[in-house]
Amino acid sequence: MGIRENPNARPLKLAEVSEREGIMNLKALYKLGYGMYVIGSRMGDRFNGQIANTVFQITSEPPTIAVSINKSNLTHQFIKGSKVFTASVLCQDTPLSFIGHFGFKSGRDINKLEGIGYKIGKTGAPVIIENAVSYIEAKVLQEIDVGSHTIFIGSIVDADVFNEKPCMSYDYYHQVKRGSTPKTAPSYIKENKEEVSTKMTKYRCSVCGYIYDPENGDPDGGIKPSTLFEDLPDDWVCPVCGAGKDEFEKVD
Repeated sequence: MGIRENPNARPLKLAEVSEREGIMNLKALYKLGYGMYVIGSRMGDRFNGQIANTVFQITSEPPTIAVSINKSNLTHQFIKGSKVFTASVLCQDTPLSFIGHFGFKSGRDINKLEGIGYKIGKTGAPVIIENAVSYIEAKVLQEIDVGSHTIFIGSIVDADVFNEKPCMSYDYYHQVKRGSTPKTAPSYIKENKEEVSTKMTKYRCSVCGYIYDPENGDPDGGIKPSTLFEDLPDDWVCPVCGAGKDEFEKVD
C-alpha cells in the first residue's frame, strides 16, 4: 500500500523550505517513545541509582530489556561489576526535585537512596518504589560499547506493577514539567540560548541548565505563575538540582 498524502496539508512555501535547509533540529528526538526511569544497581553492599530515559524491550520470549548508561556514571560501574540492574518507571506527577536527586547528584558524593522508598530485588539490587508505577529487574546478558555509553541487555528476572497512574514520558518531562537533561544522558542536546523566549525575563541554573520561567512559576515548589525571579523567596532552590538562587544567571 502506498503512502497517502494529506489533502488538507498546506504545502511549504519555497522560502520556508529554504529556511529549513541545512538545519537539523535534534529536539525531534524528544518525540521518540522515551520514558523516565530510575536505574538501580549494586556493588557488594553498596547501592546506587540514576535517572535514565533510554530503556526499551528487546524480545518478549524470553523477556529481555536494554538500558543505555554513560560510562562516567557510578551506576555504569556498578552494573559492569554486579551484572544486574533494575528499572523503576516513574509516574507523571513525580516532582522535579526527585528526578534531579537521581539525575544531577553523584553517588560518589552522597548516598542517593538515603530517605528514598525502595526495596531489595531478587538480584540484590535496589528497586525504587517511591514515585514509581512499575519496575523491571534484570541480569545482564550482553554489553554493547557505543562510545560514550554502554547498552546493557538483560534477561528479566522479576517485574511488577505498583499502581495504574500515568507514566511520565520524556516529552512530558520537557514540555510540561520543564525539566532539564544531564550532560551524561544519551539524549542530551546542547541548548541554543537564542531559542529561549524572553517575554518575561528568565533565569538559567548554572549547575543543571534548568530555566526558571516566570510565566510558569514553580508549581512543585508552591510558586505561582507570573512570579518574577526577583520575587522568589531567598530560600527558594532549583527544583531540579537544588542549587540556590545565587547559582542562576539571567537569560539574555
